[in-house]
Amino acid sequence: MARAKSKAAVSADAKPVLLSGGNPQIAKGYGDAPVQAYIAALPGWKSEVGRRLDQLIIEAVPNAQKAVKWNSPFYGMEGEGWFLGIHCFAKYIKVAFFRGLSLKPVPPVESKSRDTRYFHIHEDDRLDEEQFVSWVKQASQLPGERM
Repeated sequence: MARAKSKAAVSADAKPVLLSGGNPQIAKGYGDAPVQAYIAALPGWKSEVGRRLDQLIIEAVPNAQKAVKWNSPFYGMEGEGWFLGIHCFAKYIKVAFFRGLSLKPVPPVESKSRDTRYFHIHEDDRLDEEQFVSWVKQASQLPGERM
């Protein structure tokens, strides 16, 4: 019996599926490749920002582990859980620090989760790379989320 091709079985040159708000639909996976696929699929200005965030994270924490889960890149330490996640929305990129309440200074955007704090990046924002790297380094030293 012939089966129709699944959504995952599209050609390599096919455009990625964008979910609500322009977030790329990327298959769950571990390592750099799925994260790079997510970044490449980000629409417009967000792809460049995603590349820079990934670069800064890996420069700050060279041994960080990477994965894509729930259509979002995650960064963590082996055996310690995830310390940071990125998600694309229509008008901004959200960086989630899962133990953000423990960072100094605390990232500006509150979460429903007591410990999680967010940092939003909009198209015309100038990223304070020094502050971002400081948060990444601090976050990588804290126990991460087990997801």
